[in-house]
Amino acid sequence: MMSTKAFTLVSAVEWELLAGDKERVHIECVECCGKNLYVGTGDCVVYHFLLEERALPTGTATFSATKQLHRHLGFRKPVSELRAASALNRLLVLCDNSITLLNMMSLEPVPSGARIKGAVALALNENPVSGDPFCVEVCIISVKRRTIQLFLVYEDRVQIVREVSTPEQPLAVAVDGHFLCLALTTQYIILNYNTGFSQDLFPYCSEEKRPIVKRIGRQEFLLAGPGGLGMFATVAGISQRAPVHWSENVIGAAICFPYVIALDDEFITVHSMLDQQQKQTLPFKEGHILQDFEGRVIVATSKGVYILVPLPLEKQIQDLLASHRVEEALVLAKGARRNIPKEKFQVMYRRILQQAGFIQFAQLQFLEAKELFRSGQLDVRELISLYPFLLPTSSSFTRSHPPLHEYADLNQLTQGDQEKMAKCKRFLMSYLNEVRSTEVANGYKEDIDTALLKLYAEADHDSLLDLLVTENSCLLTDSAAWLEKHKKYFALGLLYHYNNQDAAAVQLWVNIVNGDIHDSTRSDLYEYVVDFLTYSLDQELVWKYADWVLQKSEEVGVQVFTKRPLDEQQNSFNPDSIITCLKKYPKALVKYLEHLVIDRRLQKEEYHTHLALLYLDKVLQERSGANSKGVEATETQVKLQHLLQKSDLYRVHILIVPSDGTSVWERPCQLALPPAAHSGCVRLRALSRRKVGRYLGREPGFHSLGCTAHGFCVVESATEQHSAHAWYN
Repeated sequence: MMSTKAFTLVSAVEWELLAGDKERVHIECVECCGKNLYVGTGDCVVYHFLLEERALPTGTATFSATKQLHRHLGFRKPVSELRAASALNRLLVLCDNSITLLNMMSLEPVPSGARIKGAVALALNENPVSGDPFCVEVCIISVKRRTIQLFLVYEDRVQIVREVSTPEQPLAVAVDGHFLCLALTTQYIILNYNTGFSQDLFPYCSEEKRPIVKRIGRQEFLLAGPGGLGMFATVAGISQRAPVHWSENVIGAAICFPYVIALDDEFITVHSMLDQQQKQTLPFKEGHILQDFEGRVIVATSKGVYILVPLPLEKQIQDLLASHRVEEALVLAKGARRNIPKEKFQVMYRRILQQAGFIQFAQLQFLEAKELFRSGQLDVRELISLYPFLLPTSSSFTRSHPPLHEYADLNQLTQGDQEKMAKCKRFLMSYLNEVRSTEVANGYKEDIDTALLKLYAEADHDSLLDLLVTENSCLLTDSAAWLEKHKKYFALGLLYHYNNQDAAAVQLWVNIVNGDIHDSTRSDLYEYVVDFLTYSLDQELVWKYADWVLQKSEEVGVQVFTKRPLDEQQNSFNPDSIITCLKKYPKALVKYLEHLVIDRRLQKEEYHTHLALLYLDKVLQERSGANSKGVEATETQVKLQHLLQKSDLYRVHILIVPSDGTSVWERPCQLALPPAAHSGCVRLRALSRRKVGRYLGREPGFHSLGCTAHGFCVVESATEQHSAHAWYN
């Protein structure tokens, strides 16, 4: 069992101060009200002392007692009990079965001589029911067998108001409102003297141990139960708290929230009411009195009076935290709420939660730490600052003072253990990712996102890219340097893009594709760049890298023009300019013209004619390299056929030009005509004759028209042979 220093024991009244020149003085009872301390002795004397408290820097205190006066009561019996009624300025003194009323300051009996006779024990009702502020309610165990009496005590008179019979002889009593908690000969009971209803609690043997009955709060009592248990009971006869474990021979008990204090013949023990654990043990021999008075706990032997001074709860909590006893500290902190002003408590409790969170964090109890950080509303930068270099260089953050933990950084916390360090970093990633979109991040988003980026980059975490392609507050300068350090060039490009530096982003990605720098994040980075340029609004950037993407792949690169949003194609990029750019890239040019003619359906003759020429040129290239017999129609032939069928904008005569045999534009009289409605050379010849006659009838030098077996027509001139092609289904 680990101990807690909750109290220190200090002397209040030494025997010499009490006895003076007397040889024998035996302390029988004590009472304390504010600074007034009263001591009743075995020789029927009441002493009045004035207590002075002096606080110490350690959080404890010392007391000095100044003797004011004393009075002999005129009996030969000991003073059994003392009770102060400060509202009446009266001290109730039980001696020789009689309760006398004394003035608290002068110790003079009241002039009327009012007293209560036939009393064995007394208790004040601290939850009075009379409603009269000028009296106190007193309950006594009467000398009459099995009888309890209730009185109203005024400044100079007493009035009996009720007499209650009990099933057995009462030995001890405490009162709360209409409820009496009684220790009878064989059992404890709760008795409502107003209704007469009684509730048995539990049995005990009065011959074996002294009964203890103590009111600890509204409608709740503390009792000495069997087996050395301190039992709690409410007026309803139930227990709302678990019992505390005392020794078998406890002779007194007191309450100083949140502690239950017990006295036996050798020790003072301290238990928590919050978790029922024993917290402290103080050696104390020959003690026979233990009582609490408005939060002040007094213990006495027959020769001296001592005070148990509680350490401030905050210091107790800090001591527990310093010992890494987190649960105990939190339980104690919660219990302290009733004794501390609300605003002060909230500030204190948040700090305690934060401290507890760091203790759990250092023990790698991450789930517990996370909940404590959240509950304590931790400034997340306190946690980030443990990790070297994660906070931006521009951050103005300074750690809390006094510090929330004892660690300089993560290296000290983990003592260089790389596995522990990795676990801590994974936890911070998770925690920052959770809090970055909550109120916790308010005002600190740049610090959080920059730290998160650094952690992701260092760990090669997939979430790095997710962070950069969504809304974030990563600081450019710090983040760029960190990404470059860890060779996360693709991610660096995303960072540049997010910060409106697209030119820098694209250049970086181009360097990766070209192999100038290495980053294997994306195997399809070239396609990514094409897609990026496709949707870029920066025309200058697109034109700058158009040649680069086309050189890498004409078919893919042309997408920067063909897949652009339609509104941007119509308003920003001139097709003629694009066609000019694509002259060096024939495959890309065909793709782009197909896009204009087929996809966008632009009704412009030169686009249709240009596309037909490119188709025809490719067909002739394909046929020139193949056996002219039995050749099936190629994909380009099908495309050409489809274009000739659907379009009426292409100009046939442009396709017929003088030839020197070097290019499609210069081949001998190549003419693509629509196919005949039916297959067959004769039908085709007739249709072709009409077609050719329409376009070439006026041309000089043509004198005959025929049809080959491969399905195209032949026109002969006086000087050379020209061919015009037409495919049919």
